Amino acid sequence: MEQVIQNNTILVVDDDKPILDLLNVVLEKEGFKKIYNASNGYDSIQIVTKYNPDIILLDIMLPDTDGFSLCNQIRQYSNVPILFLTARNSDLDKLQGFSFGGDDYITKPFNPLEVAARIKAQLKRASISGQSKRIYSTYDFGDFQVDEKSGRLIVNNQQIDCPAQELKLLLFLCQNPNQIISKHTLYKEVWGEYYGGDSTVMVHIRRLREKIEIDPSRPKRIKTIRGLGYILDVSSTSEDRL
Repeated sequence: MEQVIQNNTILVVDDDKPILDLLNVVLEKEGFKKIYNASNGYDSIQIVTKYNPDIILLDIMLPDTDGFSLCNQIRQYSNVPILFLTARNSDLDKLQGFSFGGDDYITKPFNPLEVAARIKAQLKRASISGQSKRIYSTYDFGDFQVDEKSGRLIVNNQQIDCPAQELKLLLFLCQNPNQIISKHTLYKEVWGEYYGGDSTVMVHIRRLREKIEIDPSRPKRIKTIRGLGYILDVSSTSEDRL
């Protein structure tokens, strides 16, 4: 795990220098060696395109843009996990953060050791996945395809941008088609831990529906089974869904 930490790059974006300094000190003590800092949107994009960080900690309030808009921009270059750091802690703000492509939402004031732990959990899962000798699969359900190795989502013959956490969720559903999967199972298998509240899974499911469903408000692929969870229904053809 120590080698994994040292070999991964983190970008911390915040215009509050004391917070940047605190995170740098704690992350370095936790073993992270490659840490880049930015205090505005412009510098963040330059770092993303040049160094391709493995994880991004992103403040929402920045001098030249807001974190939500910046997250959208970053998604044009990278699908790495993005963790929002913000003092805005309403449910609406959290839902908005997920809807813009964020993978986690950490409110200020926060425990920097918790931030480090969440980063380590992400890197550990990526390391285990990379080290295991496995055959990558391509899932083809007619109207959409998911290539596990390249991380590509194709919908009606068009490639669709899909953030890392959404892709993980979709892949897990593809690996378990036509099965009812509880929210608890999704948290455990996709996130690795419970992040508090049902909104995380709900928002990610909604974003996936917007990508693969003909009518997201009346889903035919990713269905909600009230009181039980979700199911990826692959029993129908494209014609059946029209």
